[in-house]
Amino acid sequence: MKVSDYVLQRLREWEVDHVFAYPGDGINGLLAAWGRADNDPEFVQARHEEMAAFEAVGYAKFSGRVGVCAATSGPGAIHLLNGLYDAKLDHVPVVALVGQTNRSAMGGSYQQEVDLLSLYKDVASEFCEMVTVPEQLPNVIDRAFRTAYSGRTVTAVILPADVQELDYTPPTHAFKMVPSSLGLASSVALPSTEDIAHAADILNAGEKVAVLIGQGARHARAEVEELADVLGAGVAKALLGKDVLSDELPWVTGAIGLLGTRPSYELMRDCDTLLVVGSSFPYTQFLPELDQARAVQIDIDPRMIGLRYPFEVNLAGDSRETLRALLPLLKRKKHGAWRKKIEKDTARWWEVMGRRAAVAADPLNPEYVVHTLDALLPDDVMIAADSGSGANWYARHLRMRGRMRGSLSGTLATMGPGVPYAIGAKFAHPDRPALALVGDGAMQMNGMAELITVAKYWSRWRDPRLIVAVLNNQDLNQVTWEMRAMSGAPQFLPSQSLPDVRYGDFAHLIGLVGARVEKPEDVEDVWRRALSADRPFVIDFVTDPAVPPIPPHTTREQAEALVAATVKGDSDRGGMIKQGLKAKVQEMLPGHHRRGEPPETG
Repeated sequence: MKVSDYVLQRLREWEVDHVFAYPGDGINGLLAAWGRADNDPEFVQARHEEMAAFEAVGYAKFSGRVGVCAATSGPGAIHLLNGLYDAKLDHVPVVALVGQTNRSAMGGSYQQEVDLLSLYKDVASEFCEMVTVPEQLPNVIDRAFRTAYSGRTVTAVILPADVQELDYTPPTHAFKMVPSSLGLASSVALPSTEDIAHAADILNAGEKVAVLIGQGARHARAEVEELADVLGAGVAKALLGKDVLSDELPWVTGAIGLLGTRPSYELMRDCDTLLVVGSSFPYTQFLPELDQARAVQIDIDPRMIGLRYPFEVNLAGDSRETLRALLPLLKRKKHGAWRKKIEKDTARWWEVMGRRAAVAADPLNPEYVVHTLDALLPDDVMIAADSGSGANWYARHLRMRGRMRGSLSGTLATMGPGVPYAIGAKFAHPDRPALALVGDGAMQMNGMAELITVAKYWSRWRDPRLIVAVLNNQDLNQVTWEMRAMSGAPQFLPSQSLPDVRYGDFAHLIGLVGARVEKPEDVEDVWRRALSADRPFVIDFVTDPAVPPIPPHTTREQAEALVAATVKGDSDRGGMIKQGLKAKVQEMLPGHHRRGEPPETG
């Protein structure tokens, strides 16, 4: 048995079933071992190492298990970094196996020699080690997995090419040998009883309780629902926690923040008590005023405690077990005016989303495209949204329910993970449908190439449905609107304008199904076709770049100033002034609200 054989054996013992990777001579020893192991665990060939890392992140996000990626030395290792940072910033467990030049060449400015220990010391700051002798195994592999799981983070194992080819010899019962064992220690972190009692006193004293949940509350769904019922609270969701609670619950106000909803904005604006569970939502301006609310935080990671808001009590512990300890101490509140207002505002919001989706656009309103999808989604769908203006419509128009899962690049907010996330999700759950909602910028950046990966593997999925919906507005739209709103600058066509690509035609070329949609009356039909297709389906929705993703805190004056600046200095892709924009935005801003207050539509 060579070192490379033992590495794959240890992966199997850690129950790894897929490694998302791209080959290169820096991992030739591992590739040969894969051949000897009959491709177990399965080598999933991405089109690019960054996509392999994203696929490992998507696999980890949708499965709850460690995602594993591999790449060669030098350029391969460098390409992994963006995907690995996405995992690190979203607290997702990923292990990277990276090749390196022979030990004899290190320090010799050799071809593809990069100081990987230095390069990876930030992204894999919790554990990054290079194997230089066989006896370091299995310890290095085991610690990489244990650290990734327990810390919900990225770890890296660097394997020089010549070490991969050495005969494997295990550590012995001797000085400076480090044997190791498989498995994770099961433990549950709980705050002190005194801190839990203090938190209960604060929540009991509040009259208008608001709850903000993130992905750290995913396994505490029942406890969050019970707490909201006892306290008569409303619950807003950070975007990474969008799938934690069903949006069919009348007191769930939806997403919070720039991409959030009006009722979430008002929930935070008007509350007197705040409980944050499993979230490090960064935008303080969307939380209550700093002297407004008494606040309690629950988070599994003590390093993330106390961030974002002046919390009165910080509870470092598992969200489910902490809530279970807290619930018996809470006093039931009557569901009075506060809860009724939350439910009324939330119901009104969904009505407004329907009206916004109905606004005419040229040729398609992207809000209509996503709003139409909402009612058609299967209850077990897995949704990956890319970064860009499409993330606004994912956040505001899609209502989570049943076993639906959804994610996106929450903290790094990188472009490009939409399609590879969906691929990773399909390898995690090949019996469930997946959907990637991406902009044309992300699709041109890397999504089109990764469709080839879909074409390579889809036939082995029990449920063949993977839908890639492209919002094709020929504009890097989110940045265009940010320039208008934040800098008062018109669209700069040399940087923002994108070429029109027929994505559905490309899908046909590689054996998938594709369609281009330019008429509103065709939108629902193509969604139904894609959701019933016998293979992956790419939909090219030609959408209007002039539909503004107005944040929920925007006042009418700010919206009108934005329109005025845009109409004055902006041009569309054909060079004509967007005179229709003013009417479009005004149609989205009903006239019966008070001036100086945010519009009801968000």
